[in-house]
Amino acid sequence: MNLDSTFSALSDPTRRAILTRLSGGEASVMDLARPFAMSQPAVSRHLKVLERAGLIERRIEGSRRPCRLAPHALDEIDRWLAMLRQALEKNYSRLDAVLDAMPSKH
Repeated sequence: MNLDSTFSALSDPTRRAILTRLSGGEASVMDLARPFAMSQPAVSRHLKVLERAGLIERRIEGSRRPCRLAPHALDEIDRWLAMLRQALEKNYSRLDAVLDAMPSKH
């Protein structure tokens, strides 16, 4: 999985809604298609994007293709965000030091 494909997949509101639905547990393609005003093939295309991005997994169960969130789907995003948080904390710490060193005007 890479961040570009992950963020590209997450950029679409339908795909985010599908992930939200899957956060409640496994669902079939038909279950996922039900709340949307689109065909089952259109939902399947969204699922392929999510699967290629490593955000969901699908398995074969007879004629069904149940989907679920991938176990470590967001680990790379979490690492990237942690790096950004660390950088921001350093910037704020430096800003605090500069402000503390400034003479106060009463």
